[in-house]
Amino acid sequence: MPSPEPVVAAIVVAGGSGTRFGGLKQFAQLEGVTVAARSIAACRAVAPTVVLVAPAGTTEGHGADAVVTGGETRAASVRAGLAALKEDVDVVVVHDAARPLATERLFFSVVAELADERVDGAICAVPVTDTIKRVVEIDGRRRVDTTLERSELVAVQTPQAFRASALRTAHASGAEATDDAALVEALGGLVVVVGGDDENLKLTSPVDLAAATEILGHR
Repeated sequence: MPSPEPVVAAIVVAGGSGTRFGGLKQFAQLEGVTVAARSIAACRAVAPTVVLVAPAGTTEGHGADAVVTGGETRAASVRAGLAALKEDVDVVVVHDAARPLATERLFFSVVAELADERVDGAICAVPVTDTIKRVVEIDGRRRVDTTLERSELVAVQTPQAFRASALRTAHASGAEATDDAALVEALGGLVVVVGGDDENLKLTSPVDLAAATEILGHR
């Protein structure tokens, strides 16, 4: 008999204060729809259940099935989202609300990688095109320590998909990281990479919102 389809749920992280944006970017309007609502709708490609992790006092779900209050850090916010999911969930997709242009392909791609039982997580990423240097500060001046090999580097995006058991274990330690894949990697989990999308912008400033509007106009 074929294996049953995994139960997939998504966590949309929207707990940031939007300091660089000048306001709560996750609730800004993008072509008449909030940024958060677009990100939640994108998750529906693979996840029947979507939990929105939002700042304290948020009551509107923007299309999510549940709204929970985020923590002081991104990792704490994801843990809040995990706590809201049922125990029967097999795969958890974590997506940043600030990436409202993520396509169905990205969601299907990361989830599909978990069909391989050896894989604990899958992320999407794009090649780094700029030269990247590691710098150190000596006597109050920043200087180049080394130039990294660009061909070995990628810029990571969301969505990211994980086996629920691996993600819960990774977060149980209470550790902090800039993305969930780093927590899974720290425990020796196998995280694979699929091709990302240059149009999968992360909105960090009003300029990015204008760029996202232009991209939507071409789709």
